[in-house]
Amino acid sequence: MGRRTKTLTTLGICFAMASTLMGEALPAAADGPSATAAAALPPVSPTPQSLTRAGDDVPVTGRVLVVADRDSDAAARTRLVRELRAHGADRVDVVTPGNVPRASAGLLTVRLGPAARPDIAGALGGTAVPDRAEGYALRVSGAGRGARVTLGGTDAAGQFYAVQTLRQLFVRAGSGGWKVAGVRASDHPSMPLRGTIEGFYGQPWTHAERLDQMDFYGDVKANTYVYAPKDDPYHRGKWREPYPADKLAELGELVDRATANHVRFTFAVSPGESICYSDPADRAALKAKLQALYDLGTRAFSIPLDDISYTRWNCEGDRAAYGEPGRAAAARAQVALLNDVQRNFVAGHEGVQPLQMVPTEYGDLTDTAYKQTMRETLDPAVVVMWTGTAVVPPKITNDEADRVSTLFGRKVFVWDNYPVNDFGNTSGRLLLAPYDKREAGLSEHLSGIVANPMNQPYASKVAVFGAADFSWNDRAYDADTNWPRAMSYLAGGDRAATDALLVFGDLEHLAPTFGATPWQPQAPELARRVALFWAAWDDGRRAEAVKGLRGYAAAVEGAPAVIRGGAVDEGFAVDAAPWLDATELWGAAARTMLDALAARQDGDEETSDRLLTESNGLQERARAVRVDPPRNAWGKVQPRVGDGVLDAFLVQAEVRLRLWDSAGGGENLALKGTATASSVEQDLDRLAAGNVNDGLLGTRWASGYSDDEWVRVELAAPAKVAAVTLAWEGACAPSTPWRPRRTE
Repeated sequence: MGRRTKTLTTLGICFAMASTLMGEALPAAADGPSATAAAALPPVSPTPQSLTRAGDDVPVTGRVLVVADRDSDAAARTRLVRELRAHGADRVDVVTPGNVPRASAGLLTVRLGPAARPDIAGALGGTAVPDRAEGYALRVSGAGRGARVTLGGTDAAGQFYAVQTLRQLFVRAGSGGWKVAGVRASDHPSMPLRGTIEGFYGQPWTHAERLDQMDFYGDVKANTYVYAPKDDPYHRGKWREPYPADKLAELGELVDRATANHVRFTFAVSPGESICYSDPADRAALKAKLQALYDLGTRAFSIPLDDISYTRWNCEGDRAAYGEPGRAAAARAQVALLNDVQRNFVAGHEGVQPLQMVPTEYGDLTDTAYKQTMRETLDPAVVVMWTGTAVVPPKITNDEADRVSTLFGRKVFVWDNYPVNDFGNTSGRLLLAPYDKREAGLSEHLSGIVANPMNQPYASKVAVFGAADFSWNDRAYDADTNWPRAMSYLAGGDRAATDALLVFGDLEHLAPTFGATPWQPQAPELARRVALFWAAWDDGRRAEAVKGLRGYAAAVEGAPAVIRGGAVDEGFAVDAAPWLDATELWGAAARTMLDALAARQDGDEETSDRLLTESNGLQERARAVRVDPPRNAWGKVQPRVGDGVLDAFLVQAEVRLRLWDSAGGGENLALKGTATASSVEQDLDRLAAGNVNDGLLGTRWASGYSDDEWVRVELAAPAKVAAVTLAWEGACAPSTPWRPRRTE
């Protein structure tokens, strides 16, 4: 064993690093106890309001009967037949309730349709049918000759969602076939509006990507998609102009795909940059734009008035109509437009949902003349969107929802800016943390939530999967449970691919805000493992430390190949390509660095030096990777991978190796010390002295603008110090020899 000597190391950074022929008698309805009644239930997402064991699992027979009629939802029936064929049914016969064949005994029978249909109501027995829109009741019962599945919806969407739950209840049978878990469910969404708003800046999604998203939303029971890409010129800058024929055809196909998945395609037009609110011609142009989409089948519309100025008018007519520009005047103009659209377009078109809007003041809780005018004069039917207490809120609470609802005079509809990555602090980042920090009970205080995704649509599915789960059943939502389910969904249930996605997702966990403090931490699992490594290393259990972390480093290195191996949604691998490239290199660098530490501990200095050089070369290659071609406005940048954790570990490890002769790989004493400084630039907390010894490469201390400034770290206890290291940026103070100071 090498000698154990302690080392003082500081990490200081001087510039910020943004960082589905006869009448049939139904089998008896009673469910008795069984040997499998206590078996664990398969995970279902979104989490149902009620899902309980009801009896034995029932086998999927080679021939299955689906009992449906004209009131059975066509999309639900299509998906039901597909799922049955994918889970062991060689033949699926669809028959009407009065035409079930005599030979049906012994076959799995699945009933699909309105919960009030007599055969469905009878088969559901005591399973409660929710008196809620989009609700459903599901029952799996009667093993053997009476095996049946019953799916009853309160409406067509409820039928569709019952099938989405059923597809997650198939379990492998011991014979290699399939069974359906013996359960009963009574379920409905907690929030009326659930889904996404494509509302980011930068490259919009392609038509194929949007079509895929509609299928995804159907899977996760999301019912809302708002089309509002900032960089679609016909949405914003050219809002008066009709869509070209080819683009309009794409939108029509998208509306149809959304409808097939029970998703409300919501068409948004954002005219605020140039509209003359008082001009009848502009109002007519706006309604014509909406009419074109109505003709395609759109039945939900939005007028976002975000990210515009209310300190100037776009025409002199508005000055005459509403007064000098300002908060109250802007609100008067906007209300006049919105009320006109709601009363003279929406209300006059059959089947159209209430108009949605985004106010110019969309992200705070301050009462203003703008909000006062809105709550007093805006038509009560209009739905108001709100982003939270900030553009990117670190949390949303019930109290905050109540306060903003008071300010706008109605329950608000949350436009949640996560996992959107179109702003500066997200440069180089995929945001793969779970949807989190939205308070249970918000369903009682909001009309709904839509997440604003990333420019990368497939990677966005991780957080959107969580947002859909939360908005379906916010009181049962658990981010820690949902996150691996989201990864399993992307991996098609493949265990190895799910694990690889979890490792990769941990490295892309950081969730920035517009400020200096992220609302989700970076690489929490890696950080936990690194902390355990250093604790064991400094305690003298060095072989144990290396063995423990090396396995995870190898998992980091190997995750990209597994993710690209075919089980994971191919679109995800395309979205994440540069991050996967960099992750493989960073993982190899970490594994090699650990091997260098082990070699030096074993006394093999030559091998250790060679491995250190190899690790540094891998790190340089990782830093050279670029997001290219970029989809985001931040351009060709380095992809961030575990930054502040993985890179910090590598720096600390290299310091130990380079100081081995004097310190023997000993402890970094600075981390437990207390840092003070002569001054802090502008007294900013993000530049405080404590950053100099926090072990993070993404933070820094900065002094005031004068000479003779200093920073000091007082150790937690007396110790023998073998060396001091400093990490400077350019244009910083020259280093001076360190000398110990005697203290009494």
